[in-house]
Amino acid sequence: MLILLFLLPLSSPLAAPSSPPGSPGGTVWTHFGGLVSSSPDPSLISNLGQGFPDSPPPAFVRNQLQKAMEEGAAPHQYTRSSGHPLLVKELASRYSQHLARDLDPLTSVAITVGASQALYLSLQSLISPGDEVVIFEPYFDLYLSQVKLAGGTPVFVPLDFTPFSDPSGRGGEWTMNPERLKAAVGPRTRCVILNSPHNPTGKVFTRGEMQDIADAISPFPRAVVLSDEVYKFIVHSPPALPPGAPAERVPGHTHFASLPGMYERTLTISSAGKTFSATGWQVGWAIGPESLIAPIQEMLPSVQFCASTLMQEAIAKALPLADEEYEDPASGKKYVSYYAWLLREYTEKRDFLVRALEGAGFRVPDYSKVAGGGFFIFAQVTDEITSEIPADVLGRECAAAPGGRAGEGWALCEYLLESKGVGLIPASPFFSTQSAANEQFVRVAFCKNRKVIEEAGRALLCTSGGGEEGEEEDSQCQALLESASLT
Repeated sequence: MLILLFLLPLSSPLAAPSSPPGSPGGTVWTHFGGLVSSSPDPSLISNLGQGFPDSPPPAFVRNQLQKAMEEGAAPHQYTRSSGHPLLVKELASRYSQHLARDLDPLTSVAITVGASQALYLSLQSLISPGDEVVIFEPYFDLYLSQVKLAGGTPVFVPLDFTPFSDPSGRGGEWTMNPERLKAAVGPRTRCVILNSPHNPTGKVFTRGEMQDIADAISPFPRAVVLSDEVYKFIVHSPPALPPGAPAERVPGHTHFASLPGMYERTLTISSAGKTFSATGWQVGWAIGPESLIAPIQEMLPSVQFCASTLMQEAIAKALPLADEEYEDPASGKKYVSYYAWLLREYTEKRDFLVRALEGAGFRVPDYSKVAGGGFFIFAQVTDEITSEIPADVLGRECAAAPGGRAGEGWALCEYLLESKGVGLIPASPFFSTQSAANEQFVRVAFCKNRKVIEEAGRALLCTSGGGEEGEEEDSQCQALLESASLT
């Protein structure tokens, strides 16, 4: 398997798994990452583009890794291919509570190298050529490439964006149209990919929307749901529960597999990376019935013998500690758990960037009205902002851009990076088709440290252009930054 991967030519889909539709080469990630690394001083860039934290894991997690390293030879050697015994036992115990059923750690859990591999192996185990996979769009671009690698046919179900009409100028709400979903699901549907909280929009699917998904697949016994839940502990603006709905075991998050009749038809995918700021540890997992987990377990030794034993050991011992009282290392304030601290941390960063983006002319979500989760703001571009894009940037050739040219959103992100040192990601690669509407959004990651986020806010708001007008704008900028300071 590994030899075949190394022998594939660079033009193979495996060499660029997230190439946007219509792109002859490169990806949005390599393009904007290259712009950052080639800048005169990359350390001066406030990079809110790629969605990974830039702070280390909390001390209690790092301490468990240190202890694992010093516990003799065992943690440094291979472990069980389907998952380190200590970790699968811990996860089975936790998901037994989340899903209100007893799970067998040996048959209900598969440990993978990150959630991306869990998704890859899930699709490889399920899909045969001609099978259809329903993807809600906008979508995380990895989904499309992995579906194609598995030989599946993507069927896109666009989410509806409804702007708010109130005078605040705030954004709108992304919703799922159940009739559109029903029309997309049929006898050839093998799976539906559900991502909640959602990347890139930050949408949290409501329990009612999840029930609509369950209703849509119910007539088709082959159809299952791949529920990507890597952001489940970061629901910073929880949706309201419908009357009579059971209480959620993770505040704000509904596990799709907990819906009536859905456990046997769901593979739940998650990881430790986003929750513990440890994306480089690459510990992910799939949870589900034996009928869906066994094929993944069978493939794992052929992909790599096991995920890192050290990392699995550390995560297994850190998970119960995250439920205990947690002290903020900066302020000393105590929280009922690490998860409570995490929500407060991300909510403060979100609110600061919302004010900065709004002040810079973007339309942003109104989290007092809409649910939100994950660590992305899907900000809407306005004419006020696009009017600043130089004519030589808009429409210029770019191999990585959909269609080979920089549309408004793409050009805006290039301009902000080059002129203000702020890295954002355009929305166009998250859509299956090219249109002016898809250029109206940019994705902003607020999983960065407070200094980076404050510098980004200052760069977006402050002109430093000189003259009376520039001084007035900078004065307003400074007032806003002080009122929303993160420090």
